[in-house]
Amino acid sequence: MTVDGLIVVDKPGGMTSHDVVSRLRRLARTRRVGHGGTLDPMATGVLVIGVNKATRLLTYVIGAEKSYAATVRLGQSTVTDDAEGEVVATVSAAGVTDAAIHAALEAQRGEIDQVPSAVSAIKIDGQRAYKRVRGGEEVAIPPRRVTISRLELLDIRRVGDAVDVDIDVTCSSGTYIRAIARDAGAALGVGGHLTALRRTAVGGFTLAEARTLEQLEAVSPDVVNLPMADAARRFMPTREASDEEARTLSHGGPLVAAGIEGPYAVVGPAGELLAVVSEQGAKAKPEIVLAAAG
Repeated sequence: MTVDGLIVVDKPGGMTSHDVVSRLRRLARTRRVGHGGTLDPMATGVLVIGVNKATRLLTYVIGAEKSYAATVRLGQSTVTDDAEGEVVATVSAAGVTDAAIHAALEAQRGEIDQVPSAVSAIKIDGQRAYKRVRGGEEVAIPPRRVTISRLELLDIRRVGDAVDVDIDVTCSSGTYIRAIARDAGAALGVGGHLTALRRTAVGGFTLAEARTLEQLEAVSPDVVNLPMADAARRFMPTREASDEEARTLSHGGPLVAAGIEGPYAVVGPAGELLAVVSEQGAKAKPEIVLAAAG
């Protein structure tokens, strides 16, 4: 029987996040599988998967800070802002200096207003933006406030009239790395798009513990590598509950506040994850209850 918990997957290129979920449903032998933050088909790297009850923890994973290694090509613009889309403009970037590239990236560090890629999963009037674009519509997506806490330039390579720039990024949830490429190219007057993207971390989950689909296939159905309590400890504060508090929580009741900034996990006497709570005044009220009364 498959346990409840999280799996840190190293997603291969060419698969959607939903493709990975479908594969894990088969490997884990359960329908209750979900992911904690979409990766584009072109992208590889860390994709956090929830199994059974742990799917309820994914809402907290989705909001976590994320890190990426990426390559930006300056001198070409595409309809999708990445290598999967049709090239719509080509401009020589041979005259763009290293100093100008540094400056264009520097302008995107910190808290900024970023316009997501038009070919994204954001809904505009109830329909995904990418469906509108692929249907021939012009789509205007309003900017959103994001935080790019780290944007490190690793390498600059000149390839004919184009320039390839390797970057390392740590950013808030909702940041589009494709938009960084697009906006750097626009600032330099030559256009830009993303040619490679690898997610290296989601919160505290990193590539070091990620497993490939082939590795998970080999251990099926024992695919969960982080039971729920261990997983929760990785991305939120934790509080230990007494037997009496555990009974209260299992019925959906509140605990006495402990002065912990939430949301946070509450773990029972046997080490099981009971609930995720947040404090309101003198009470710690459950947001989700995972160990219901028997």
